[in-house]
Amino acid sequence: MPEIGVRELKAQASQIIRNVRERRARYVITHRGRPVGLLLPLDEAGAASLPPGGESAATAWEELTRLGEEIGRGWRSSLTSTELLSEMRR
Repeated sequence: MPEIGVRELKAQASQIIRNVRERRARYVITHRGRPVGLLLPLDEAGAASLPPGGESAATAWEELTRLGEEIGRGWRSSLTSTELLSEMRR
């Protein structure tokens, strides 16, 4: 799998994306010579684990609300999350 630096990716983005789409190419993206990510066709990345593109905003908010309630059930501080954030910003 070829490595491509961030600068080269930026300069040749159209050609690289075309290679991924048409030739099913895969790239290791590097920053200062160190691997930081992979660029590969979406079906190889496990598209089933990604949220569906047609997901409605209402569905997304429902999930966020559910997660907030789950976090709230385990909340052990006497301060609210807003109060904690305010304290952190001081």
